[in-house]
Amino acid sequence: MDNQEKNLSFQLLVLITNPKLADKATRIFRKSTLPVQYRLNAEGTASSEIMDMLGLGSIDKCILMSAVPRRLGDVMLNRLRFELHLGAVNSGIAFTISLNGLNKLLLRMLVKSEEESTLHNNIRKVGNIMSDTTYVLIVAAVNIGFSGDVMDAAKAAGASGGTVIHSRWIGNEEVAASWGLSMQEEKEIVLILSEAEKKVEIMSGISEKCGMRSEAKGLVMALPIDAVMGL
Repeated sequence: MDNQEKNLSFQLLVLITNPKLADKATRIFRKSTLPVQYRLNAEGTASSEIMDMLGLGSIDKCILMSAVPRRLGDVMLNRLRFELHLGAVNSGIAFTISLNGLNKLLLRMLVKSEEESTLHNNIRKVGNIMSDTTYVLIVAAVNIGFSGDVMDAAKAAGASGGTVIHSRWIGNEEVAASWGLSMQEEKEIVLILSEAEKKVEIMSGISEKCGMRSEAKGLVMALPIDAVMGL
């Protein structure tokens, strides 16, 4: 690994949006020569009746993720905001999270991607990016059927909304049993973007209602957000 690779730092770029804009964002990612991209299907936490009443369309959501060199993170956020009109009704949000411990192959792919990218010169800076410790991503993993309870607790503590991902637990059953845990295979992961000052209250509310001592068997964590666009 050469000195250039050692000195570079990286971020995880995350976009949460509707399926139509996700298709457009996928093309943006490809044109930006980002070598690693993931797309997940998810859903918003508002009921379809409320979405229809407000004219916000479907609650179906897509999550796009890609690792990017840190120096391209803000550039990509600005590009997504400009081309997807993030911040408008029924658009989406995008944010970056610091990454550590990338394997050598991925690291070399990202270095090459940065060298070939023309984003620095071609993207016009638009608006302000909220960064540093202004926002955090709260992640709650609970048994299936309890995402509504998570959001009830989170909203009572000041959260405005969230996104639900359906998943499957693949942990060691013997280890879980040794801790007195009975883990359902099907899980729901709730993602909540929140102001950092509300983090403790929201996490405490979720833990009290949906923690490991409850039927939800929930685990809650928070990740610092480097920058966010679309709020």
